[in-house]
Amino acid sequence: MMLAQIVTGTPESTTPDQAISLWELALAGGPLMIPLVICSIIAIYIFVERLMTINKANVSSDVFMGKIKESVLKGDINGAKLLCAQQDTPVARMIEKGVARIGSPLKNIEASIENVGKIEVFRLEKNLSVLATIAGAAPMIGFLGTVIGMVSAFIAIAQEEGSVSPKLLADGIYTAMITTVAGLVVGIIAYLGYNYLVTRVSKVVHRMEYSSIEFIDLLQEPR
Repeated sequence: MMLAQIVTGTPESTTPDQAISLWELALAGGPLMIPLVICSIIAIYIFVERLMTINKANVSSDVFMGKIKESVLKGDINGAKLLCAQQDTPVARMIEKGVARIGSPLKNIEASIENVGKIEVFRLEKNLSVLATIAGAAPMIGFLGTVIGMVSAFIAIAQEEGSVSPKLLADGIYTAMITTVAGLVVGIIAYLGYNYLVTRVSKVVHRMEYSSIEFIDLLQEPR
């Protein structure tokens, strides 16, 4: 190679690889990258906020239920209410409603606990539907950007006189595909986050159901 360069007098061509930053890729994706960025920010915020809330709610209730059982068997209703007030968990709020209804028919107590449980589940699932919507909408937005980019590329090719430059076609497709990649990345992250949070919520709901059953069984024990 060096001998051929010396003989022909042609210098060695050195074309360094040009690194493309994420910011340049985002700009190349066009206007539809803006809603995708917004969707990614919303998805991350919802995931972090819900994860913190669910982790706070997913606290072991074994020790708590043991103290409640001890207070109820002693007839210390006020003490049981105080224990519930000291715990900021869905289980504590459910049991607090049940303790407040002690003396009423058992069906009324069960209904009260169930109503509080539904409210607590609704609070745990807050904004999860938004995360699911982002998981489905982000890839569609990305695909829309690709279609728009391809249409623009073919319009530019149609307006080009003479032979079409391969670079012109490559640049158009390259720009169009960026939104698809971005949409898929946002959608996959939102989808995985949604399913993870749903699994965590299911564990909390199971704990709530178990604690409510344990409390109802406590009220039915002979004294």
